[in-house]
Amino acid sequence: MQEWAKKTGARIVIVFEGRDAAGKGGIIKALTRRVSTRVFRVVALPAPSDREKSQMYFQRYMAHFPAAGEIVVFDRSWYNRAGVEAVMGFCTEAETARFLQIIPSIEHEIQADGIILLKYWLEVSDEQQAQRFASRIHDPAKIWKLSPMDIEARRRWFDYSRARDRMLDATDTEHSPWNIVAANDKYEARLNCISHLLAQVPYEPVERQAIAMPARDETHAYDDQASMEGRRYVPQKFG
Repeated sequence: MQEWAKKTGARIVIVFEGRDAAGKGGIIKALTRRVSTRVFRVVALPAPSDREKSQMYFQRYMAHFPAAGEIVVFDRSWYNRAGVEAVMGFCTEAETARFLQIIPSIEHEIQADGIILLKYWLEVSDEQQAQRFASRIHDPAKIWKLSPMDIEARRRWFDYSRARDRMLDATDTEHSPWNIVAANDKYEARLNCISHLLAQVPYEPVERQAIAMPARDETHAYDDQASMEGRRYVPQKFG
């Protein structure tokens, strides 16, 4: 798919949403592990700056949209307005309602311009989220993943459920549907999601030219290893 996108100039936007600890990061890492960062670009925006708060809401997301031959993966997206911003009171009810009203039209225009837009919601159970949060609390290698916002999100489980239902009801359209990924088993979720994603993109195999390893040019040969002696090497403690 990557080679097809490069050759044809396709533009693809992939949106991943879901509760905290639903596994968005894991799926995105699996998706982008063996691809070119020149083609695949992951966008995970921080909280908006004062300048960005004064802009049209969708503006800062549009700035990251793909050019020809690029695939942009949003780790959370403009749907923050229907999720965390709405639940945590970072926007008004009127702002959320207007967002849900206009976003289907905006996404229709995105697709009308030729961009392939795919939206995935990772659905995780109450028990699984609690287990993953507990794992983060007790594992020094994972504690960095846990923020005060996560703790509050855990307390507001049902508020997030209502926000999810409202978002899906308003924006799960025929031209831009939400694809729900059962994410309690994170490994199955990754395989299922990537398999589904590939099936949604009309890519075709791109024939690669045969590559022959060239012989080394000996015209200016010298003892290049000897020139490295006496330099500052990292101590070889392993291997």
